[in-house]
Amino acid sequence: MASSKLISCLLFLSTIAILVHVVISAGPLYHFCSKSGNFTADSYYAQNLKNILADLNSKTPPTGFSTSSMGKKPDRSHGLSLCRGDVSSDNCKSCVLDASQELVKRCPYDKEAIIWYDNCLLKYSDDCFRGEIDNRYKFYMWNSAVVSNPQYFNSKTKELLGSLVDEAYWVQNMYATGEMKIGENEKLYGLVECTKDLSNEECKKCLEGIVSELPRCCAGKKGGRVVGGSCHFIYEMYPFVNTP
Repeated sequence: MASSKLISCLLFLSTIAILVHVVISAGPLYHFCSKSGNFTADSYYAQNLKNILADLNSKTPPTGFSTSSMGKKPDRSHGLSLCRGDVSSDNCKSCVLDASQELVKRCPYDKEAIIWYDNCLLKYSDDCFRGEIDNRYKFYMWNSAVVSNPQYFNSKTKELLGSLVDEAYWVQNMYATGEMKIGENEKLYGLVECTKDLSNEECKKCLEGIVSELPRCCAGKKGGRVVGGSCHFIYEMYPFVNTP
């Protein structure tokens, strides 16, 4: 099973190299159907999955994060949802609802699946994943525009994201944003975040891992992100964080 998940991830990472520009929209950014196991519409797993999705829809918006588990093995279902730290509770609610409805359409009868939107992520599995770094599912996005001095820009991007990692991993919501002046009239903006089932040290490990992928993802690009199942970062040369 693990090899098929890895192949799926690698295939996507190779495919996305062709996509030099991605337009952010209200729709999903990406999703994975694991194909690791199936269930039938009238099974206990189907009912448990339906129940945890309803639970996540209810519990996530007030705090921006929730996990849920229901049923007994081999039909036990586990779920997690996270809304980005700058997203309002109303937008969080609509995002998680859209994610839960869309994922079961895109991955019908798959016991494990994950979907990302700009405002949230949602995943479920028959395996308990709580507290574990999810490196199985990951994708890159970047701005097709390039900078004039890549070496300087790359170092500043790494510096900004590194400082945000140091801030995010020990705070309660495991989320940090910031900005850095990189020229007379230019600024770089960044965001990092972990799912809140991780420990502080696991959050740091997860974020440091994806930041280390900057050269493969976004070297010299004016904006980019690495998005995984347990953490993500975004950087841009314009302010993108929602303000109250």
